[in-house]
Amino acid sequence: MIEYPPGTKLLNRELSWLAFNQRVLDEARDPANPLLERLKFLVISSSNLDEFFEIRVAGLKQQKQGRLPVRSMDGLTAVAQLTAIAARVRRMVRDQYLCWNQEIQPGLEAEGIRFLQYPDVPERHRKFFADYFRKSLYPVLTPLAIDPGHPFPQLLNKSLNVILELEGDGLGTDLAVIQVPRNLPRVVEVPGGRGRHDFVFIAHLIQHHAAALFHGATVRGAHQFRITRNSDLYFDEEEVENLLSAIESELRKLNRGNAVRLEVQKECPPAVSRRLLEIFNLDREDLYSADGPINLLRLMPLTAEINRPDLKFKPFSAVSGPHDPHEPTDLFDRIREGDILLHHPFESFQTVVDFIGAAVEDPQVLAIKQTLYRTSSDSPIVPALVEAARSGKQVTAIIELKARFDEAANIRWARLLQESGVTVVYGMVGLKTHCKLALVVRQEADGLRRYAHIGTGNYHPSTARLYTDLGLFTAHPEITEEVAELFNLLTGVSKFPGMKHLLVAPFNLHQSILRLIRAETANAREGKPSGIFCKMNSLVESEVIEALYEASSAGVPIRLIVRGICCLRPGVPGLSDTIRVRSVVGRFLEHSRVLRFENAGVPLVYIGSADWMPRNFFRRVECCAPVLSVPLRERIGGILESYWRDDTKAREIGPDGKSSRRRPRTAGWNAQEEFLVPGKSGAASAA
Repeated sequence: MIEYPPGTKLLNRELSWLAFNQRVLDEARDPANPLLERLKFLVISSSNLDEFFEIRVAGLKQQKQGRLPVRSMDGLTAVAQLTAIAARVRRMVRDQYLCWNQEIQPGLEAEGIRFLQYPDVPERHRKFFADYFRKSLYPVLTPLAIDPGHPFPQLLNKSLNVILELEGDGLGTDLAVIQVPRNLPRVVEVPGGRGRHDFVFIAHLIQHHAAALFHGATVRGAHQFRITRNSDLYFDEEEVENLLSAIESELRKLNRGNAVRLEVQKECPPAVSRRLLEIFNLDREDLYSADGPINLLRLMPLTAEINRPDLKFKPFSAVSGPHDPHEPTDLFDRIREGDILLHHPFESFQTVVDFIGAAVEDPQVLAIKQTLYRTSSDSPIVPALVEAARSGKQVTAIIELKARFDEAANIRWARLLQESGVTVVYGMVGLKTHCKLALVVRQEADGLRRYAHIGTGNYHPSTARLYTDLGLFTAHPEITEEVAELFNLLTGVSKFPGMKHLLVAPFNLHQSILRLIRAETANAREGKPSGIFCKMNSLVESEVIEALYEASSAGVPIRLIVRGICCLRPGVPGLSDTIRVRSVVGRFLEHSRVLRFENAGVPLVYIGSADWMPRNFFRRVECCAPVLSVPLRERIGGILESYWRDDTKAREIGPDGKSSRRRPRTAGWNAQEEFLVPGKSGAASAA
């Protein structure tokens, strides 16, 4: 961990992210969580690290190789950051495997769920595994020699491989590689468990039976390894004629990006590790040793497949929300009566699906417009848009093709929608479309009326059960008109018209946030009620942080709930005395973005898609909408207060960026668990 000298105003972005991932790992080590859920947290922490290396470390390596004079917000060079990252990640990887070897694996074994090394497989099952290797593995394995006539294979990003040390007369090489098939399960279950679950990793089977692929050679050693590659997309939108085709082309290159990390089994000899580092043009600091299974992500399916409810969180049923589809009053009538707020996953995302479904079926609906950043493979929303277009409605979908790691899925959706008659637009050149908006235009007795859904999360039914988000339904004429203007901006050619209600990046969001913070500063200096209470995923942008420091110096009480990266240093005397920052990591991924400003006793509340990061303010189209209903503002205030009260899953962030658990004084308060209680997070509508 970097020691910040006196006067340092900002925390390092990358180390702050790693501190967040440590909080995820801490949940894997928390014995209060069910055992299979602890395995999930361990897997998620490993998957998070993969993405961190693919994007963040890859970018720093490019800066280093290009000798670019770029420094981080806290003044560090790329080299200094890479050195600090390597040291911090090495400790994290050590903790991950300590967690696996000393806590989770023994705990699962005590529950009859074992992961066996091949020598530990009972003799009566050896024939089963020998047959499995011969019939299911051997036919798809390809031995790859490493010699002048066989250049080192172009191994896929994050694929698991086995490198073999060979000896024998006339071989011409002492090394070979076998790629572990990605389209087969990572583990095979021992048959006839009778209530037990015994698993063997297929990589272990390959290591044990590898000699079958090298006739006349002796296998002296077989060691697993894995390469992580740069996975960022590179293209100039202004120089490509067809964005969809350009992204498809780039996706084909991703698996061949430059290597940024090498993971090897702990037992891998140093000489073999050095050979691999040379082959992939990596430094010693890029090598990470795994004291257990490499690529823990492949264990995630087991957490669902193993039928042990006693080792998982208790299942929950989201409440249906304010609209019962069996009631005669339709959803549009209900929205027209007053704005509706939904708090997912505690309130069902089905209400959002019903909103789109009602628009499809209603003959009075003339047009549907929607943004799609991420959605699930089985989403009912895309087929609904297809049906609406086929029925003659005007349907427009703004699809973000550059949604990281969902590019291929979004290309498939774009093609399907286009073929069905939906007008598909990819947003504005140079900007990602990240706002979460749906707009329905309906012919009614008194003329055309618009209905909008404005959310903090994606139109993704699967993650809507795992992420906490807020969604607002409104028929407010001025807000829905501005939503329509924003859609026109995304699909047409026009300048930002200015808006009274919506805060839209990259046009007026940043300036508006600064204005709102400075208004609280002025109120505090004038003795009026002041306060800032915000919830977001990341806080990075330096001008906003500086404005918060100024507000703190004026005495504004500032409470921030920041799940992930936080570059602000809270609680520094003379700089941020009145600022407190907490992070909540629990059963559900905290994803909602909420802004509350005291405004001299008449609070202003916004929800939306934007975090406080440069990319959200300046390189994305984001939308934050005001909550105009007093009851809904009070309800959101209650949600924020419940999170602030949390002393079970919340961590307090210190001025050095380190986080510490808030110890419960009594029985403890877990905000997420409280929201699961019926009525505690019931959907509310405007009075």
